[in-house]
Amino acid sequence: MTVSIEDIQQAAQRIKPYIHRTPILTNESLNQQVGVQVFLKCENFQKVGAFKFRGASNAVWSLSEEEARRGVITHSSGNHAQALALAARMRGVPAYIVMPNNAPQVKKNAVVGYGGQITFCEPTLAARESTMERIRLDTGATVVHPYNDERVIAGQGTAALELLEDVPDLDGILAPVGGGGLLSGTSIAATETRKGIRVIAGEPEMADDAFRSLQAGEIIPSLHPKTVADGLLTSLGSLTFPIIRERVDQIVTVSEAGIIAAMKFIWERAKIIIEPSSAVPIGVLWEKKIDLSGLRVGVILSGGNVDLEKLPWQP
Repeated sequence: MTVSIEDIQQAAQRIKPYIHRTPILTNESLNQQVGVQVFLKCENFQKVGAFKFRGASNAVWSLSEEEARRGVITHSSGNHAQALALAARMRGVPAYIVMPNNAPQVKKNAVVGYGGQITFCEPTLAARESTMERIRLDTGATVVHPYNDERVIAGQGTAALELLEDVPDLDGILAPVGGGGLLSGTSIAATETRKGIRVIAGEPEMADDAFRSLQAGEIIPSLHPKTVADGLLTSLGSLTFPIIRERVDQIVTVSEAGIIAAMKFIWERAKIIIEPSSAVPIGVLWEKKIDLSGLRVGVILSGGNVDLEKLPWQP
């Protein structure tokens, strides 16, 4: 099964009572700097501070009553863990979250604050998966993968759906790519809603596995990525890769300096707090590696969860 535009439209109706319809902002200084008319879809203002709440909500509210009673489970140390915990709490069902024991304390606190039941494990993928499987067998909870899940992909696609409802005449949409849940949902929503629209992904040069995967025609895993954009460290999934290969025009890599400069500019000039991962698609415009001059381009600002003690431009 693949995700259709109908799945995304149904997700939009399903999650409408629970999510924020985030604003679209423009900034003349940014437009002049990059030579493009930019429309910023502010998912940094979404609940839990990231687009992830859309996919998590769609997954949780898609469950039957019987499935919901047994709860949901995932392994994540990031925004998905918080998003799933909050979505489950809003439906009144348990959320079991497997987290590596070296996860930042601020993220542990956030998951607990949203009502998630955390089990800690060693910080390896094998440990995360085996711990999750043990709890799943004990509880009967439904696994909700951070991105390789049709319900999650459909939920993430609702941000682009809203963007095109509000600004229908876009020439292109830019989004960041990590595991590809946001990008694949965005690409379906965009290309099925507006014929001829270009969908372009931004990816850090230092974590360019999606770029290399598209070149090679097969998934190349992300090995030892080192980037300030810590939300984009994961490899593409078996569901997201074919959608991206079919529907995304190109993936453009962005330097670390470009990511940081774009992030700082948005903070200073647009007065919007974004995380480094959100700055990556702005970095595509900033570094002018492709010519979009004079076009009307939407950018999905994926999140605004920043450790204020460790800002990337601080010495």
